Amino acid sequence: MNAHHEHAKGAPGGGGGHEGHSAAAFRRRFWVSLALAIPVLGFSPMLREWLGLPDVSGVQEAVAPLFGTLVFLYGGWPFLVGAVSELRGRRPGMVTLIALAITVAFLASAASTLGLFDVEFWWELAALIVIMLLGHWLEMRAVGQARGALQALAELLPDEAERLRDGDVEAVPIAALEPGDVVLVRPGGRVPADGRVLEGAADVDESMVTGESLPVSRGPGERVVAGTVVTDSALRVRVEAVGEDTALAGIQRLVAEAQSSRSRAQTLADRAAAALFYVAVGVGALTFAVWAALGEAGDAVARTVTVLVISCPHALGLAIPLVIAISTSLAARAGVLVRDRLALERMRSVDTVLFDKTGTLTRGEHAVVGVATADGAGGDELLALAAAVEAPSEHPVARAIVAAARERDGSPPAAEGFRALPGRGVEARVGAERVAVGGPALLAELRASVPDALSTQLERWRARGAGILYVVRDGRVAGALAVADRVRPEAREAVAELHERGLRVAMITGDARQVADAVAAELGIDEAFAEVLPQDKDSHVADLQRRGHVVAMVGDGVNDAPALARADVGIAIGAGTDVAIQSAGVVLASSDPRGVVGVLELSLASYRKMLQNLAWAVGYNGVAIPLAAGVLAPVGVVLPPAVGAILMSASTIVVAANAQLLRRLRLLPRTT
Repeated sequence: MNAHHEHAKGAPGGGGGHEGHSAAAFRRRFWVSLALAIPVLGFSPMLREWLGLPDVSGVQEAVAPLFGTLVFLYGGWPFLVGAVSELRGRRPGMVTLIALAITVAFLASAASTLGLFDVEFWWELAALIVIMLLGHWLEMRAVGQARGALQALAELLPDEAERLRDGDVEAVPIAALEPGDVVLVRPGGRVPADGRVLEGAADVDESMVTGESLPVSRGPGERVVAGTVVTDSALRVRVEAVGEDTALAGIQRLVAEAQSSRSRAQTLADRAAAALFYVAVGVGALTFAVWAALGEAGDAVARTVTVLVISCPHALGLAIPLVIAISTSLAARAGVLVRDRLALERMRSVDTVLFDKTGTLTRGEHAVVGVATADGAGGDELLALAAAVEAPSEHPVARAIVAAARERDGSPPAAEGFRALPGRGVEARVGAERVAVGGPALLAELRASVPDALSTQLERWRARGAGILYVVRDGRVAGALAVADRVRPEAREAVAELHERGLRVAMITGDARQVADAVAAELGIDEAFAEVLPQDKDSHVADLQRRGHVVAMVGDGVNDAPALARADVGIAIGAGTDVAIQSAGVVLASSDPRGVVGVLELSLASYRKMLQNLAWAVGYNGVAIPLAAGVLAPVGVVLPPAVGAILMSASTIVVAANAQLLRRLRLLPRTT
């Protein structure tokens, strides 16, 4: 591994050849070195001659060596220390090249001062170090900005929490919170730790964790997450997890792991950078030997230093880590958490996306999907009657009916005398009528028959696998409700966008064939696997792979764990705040299946940037090294060391700027 990759892996500005140095440290060294370099440049005989300034013999001989030595020792110190670190680790790389270049330049300058060489080199040395420091400062600042996601996540937590003790409210540091504590979160405040709502109901903005833009309702018994914002009402929350156990800490770990993970492109870049060190040293030695043999000792030193400087593999070292840092931080802000960098790289090769149905393409909860009346009248009154009877029940189907009635016509009417009929349904009195709601067993008990007017609609519902509940008023069937798992509106867009990109879309479910076929037809899915047991899902993934497909499996990360692990790319969707999913390479914090399209776009875009940066870095060195060696000197094209340093830094900045273009990528789905 080259030094620069290690540098990019660690905290901003740390690692590799620059342990203990930050972007701020390089900035400080740059400005101090620039100030020290000004006298060196100002008293350089060559520059004064170029600018038409008078000769100041007697002064310049003392000023340039003094200030030049200070620039070498102070400005060059990080490179010298970094080179020692690289050599001790037997991994010479770019920092060693820089240290070698400035050391050769310093020794040549000192030798010139002592009269051993007839070449004036102090100003070249000073300019070289200043430009190197500037390039490193800009580079490390770019890496630090790319890693801003981790800092931004850390800043989501408030400094203090309001803890409730014996009816009193006390402000305490969040580090003092323990599981079991009860905290008060006021409107506009951030939740200090993971927990469950004890009292109150409020809309909570979870966008910073899940990427979903719309606030979600949270009430008693529901979970809230550290760092999210309570928007409109106060909540009392019982703390369940603090510190490293919170979902936010888990997300930070995932982002850090992804940014430090290696990729195939990084391996290629590391090998190229390691090879470049030996190429640069070899070409530098050959350059010195050729120019010295020609009797040009000053040119031999200048050309050798230029070769060493211009071949520093900064661009190669930055090409991949910066793309990884930017892409993973960009993804984290959109609720896409990359656990395995190689899984993200493989995503660009996927040709089939296999979705689990329940909870992924559908909401995974009961919903009223149809209302039919025996007399052909509107269904609002029938739905309201059913909701009135079901209101006291806690059954999921009952809650779905009540929710549907409230969406249509506000609150359902009041009911009296509620009675559960085990295995059959429920009944109650609404006004003067006795109303019952239930399935076929209810009709058998009441000896009620289904009117012919409902037959056609009931057959349609059965064909799509919907559950049917009958509404009986005073012993007669007044109508029926269809209850099913509702398809997510976003699922249609996700399937359509994947089709637009040429991918096949398949679905797998444990539901009956007619249910699977109905959902597949509604969404335009290419292939549906039905009546599949959870433990058999991975065998269907393997079957697709045997048929020659590269498969991304999208599931909830619990029942789908074996299939997620079997797939070429496992994507856990709807994980919310549960980021400890070991079987998935990519975790989508939100429940929006359109996030899969974002993962595909991120994979393609980041891979393109890696290849572009590698091509630039390798191509630049292929052209620059021969020029630095002086192959075009006979025709008057010469690169002084300072110009070589400028070109080297410019190459690094080009790579950094190209990587920054990834920020234009939009991963969040369009709101519908």
